[in-house]
Amino acid sequence: MTTAPQSDRTDLDTHFCEMVRWHFSEETGTPYWLDWQKTVDWDPKNDVTSLADLVRFPHFDGELLRTEPHERFVPRAYLDRPYTIFETGGTTGMPKQRVGWDDYKIDYEQFSASLSDASFPPGGHWLMVGPTGPRRLRLAIEHLANFRGSSCYFVDLDPRWVKKLIKTKLFDQAKAYMTHVVDQAELILKHRKVTALFTTPKLLEELGDRMSLVEAGIKGVFCGGTTMTPQSTRFICEEILEDEIEFVPTYGNTLMGLAAHRRTLREDNYSITYYAPQPRALLRVVDPDATDTVVDYEQWGRVELTTLTKEFFMPRFLERDEALRRAPCEAYPWDGVAEVRPFGAQAATIVEGVY
Repeated sequence: MTTAPQSDRTDLDTHFCEMVRWHFSEETGTPYWLDWQKTVDWDPKNDVTSLADLVRFPHFDGELLRTEPHERFVPRAYLDRPYTIFETGGTTGMPKQRVGWDDYKIDYEQFSASLSDASFPPGGHWLMVGPTGPRRLRLAIEHLANFRGSSCYFVDLDPRWVKKLIKTKLFDQAKAYMTHVVDQAELILKHRKVTALFTTPKLLEELGDRMSLVEAGIKGVFCGGTTMTPQSTRFICEEILEDEIEFVPTYGNTLMGLAAHRRTLREDNYSITYYAPQPRALLRVVDPDATDTVVDYEQWGRVELTTLTKEFFMPRFLERDEALRRAPCEAYPWDGVAEVRPFGAQAATIVEGVY
């Protein structure tokens, strides 16, 4: 299991047990999990005593988020509140969807504590160039900007369309679409005072080829959505951001929230390490062939996510990512995931598009 100091491990044990009791309680519980409990010969409410019991739960099947009615994942405690529906992944067919209320606000308010006022100054204007539409990210970034006393411009991106164009080898159209997106972002940066930028690595590089982001007044950049190798990260920091703009790589999704990175990029030779927002979410790097087992530090494995909030309980979901397991650090005294890339990236060609 995850290695952490005793105090943090105790806190995580306590939170894990509380969330299990919440979702399996007749008063507050989630219909899907209350029905699941009837199919097993143990009682999660009473039998779960620590995080060690996590492996008693099966890997959450993401297909349920396509096939189950939303009401099956509405805790009884939230029955009197309308919910927001967010899409989470999927290139073709029916998308996976998650319902939610306040999680994205809590997740991003907590993440805000990791940002400096110098690089993400209150009272400024941000620009998000990325997927809005049915994704939680748009609301989350706007809330983060507002929470920090700022406002946000948006340029939309449809990642499904980009991936479809690339998969069908319509590369000219994919390039034209990326140009269309970057044109809009460039226009805003030239005519409005923007201090912070949120986008993907490929779009960031394209913007950097057209203009100096330093001269445009950008102080801080969030970047995520596709793989960032140590080589590409160094190029972004030194060439695109000219070692003057703070670079904040991000790893997260609608199911987890947002993981923070270890702020020692240069000392780590630009290898990015992310730490889950414990205790609300837990990341493990597991052996793909024996998923009850965590791999050794600095070894590759598949990323496993457990979400532990009152809104959503999702045990042991196997992400479509692989990563290096990395040791705790002073700021985040629990395991990290490093150099995240699509699962099976070494053995196959993975289409990531611009997102």
